[in-house]
Amino acid sequence: MARRLRFNGTGSGVNGCPSVDEDLDTGEVIVHGPPLTDPDDIAKLCRLGPGEVPIVVPRNLLVDFGPKDTDRAPDIIGLDEFDRLFTAFEHTAWRLETRRRYASEGTTPTYAQFTRGVPVNWDGADPEWCAERRRQSALAKRFGRVRVIDQPPTTGRLYLLENARRNSAVGETIYNLDRARAERLALPEEDFWIFDSRLVALLDFDDADDLVSVELIREPAAVLRYAVARDAATHYAIPYREYARRLSAGD
Repeated sequence: MARRLRFNGTGSGVNGCPSVDEDLDTGEVIVHGPPLTDPDDIAKLCRLGPGEVPIVVPRNLLVDFGPKDTDRAPDIIGLDEFDRLFTAFEHTAWRLETRRRYASEGTTPTYAQFTRGVPVNWDGADPEWCAERRRQSALAKRFGRVRVIDQPPTTGRLYLLENARRNSAVGETIYNLDRARAERLALPEEDFWIFDSRLVALLDFDDADDLVSVELIREPAAVLRYAVARDAATHYAIPYREYARRLSAGD
């Protein structure tokens, strides 16, 4: 069975070597880098076993990107405390949306309009949420999202493509990314918000696709992994208007 690997980080900004990855199921750490080839050096490795290959990595690579605090209990917060993060942050709030369905969207009048094929009326939809986004945007805070979409898109993703008009009107920047591209980029298969590039809120959904809790992640190396995913997703994603145009044109 193939491993589910997560890229933790690299000590090189050029060629990605050496690097550290982590097995999400076993917790094992995979390190790759230049091999140790000098015979005299290899001879000094008295515990080198058959089939093992010695590699050379900088000490800081393991300090920066090796797993830490594996025994610490997750920092779980409720949804009310989660809501407060959207006024407490200082500069940027950014989300990756990877799920194929969100239960909350199916209960809204706008979703009912969309599925009936009538024009969606966003006026008056979620007025408190919209007002808060406008207030925070007026303080020069920036909101962004990248939404991962299957091909062909599900009804829910098409609805969120329409929903982007409302979100952008209150200050969010919305991009879309094909799931195939997201998989090639090895983006996390998780929904998360990252605030000010220093705090990650990992969203936990139940089997009914309802958001039930949020895990806060502050450990710098772990936050960096999500920041790297954010940058990659943003680089390859397409502004929602352009995505919608290509979708309508069959591109």
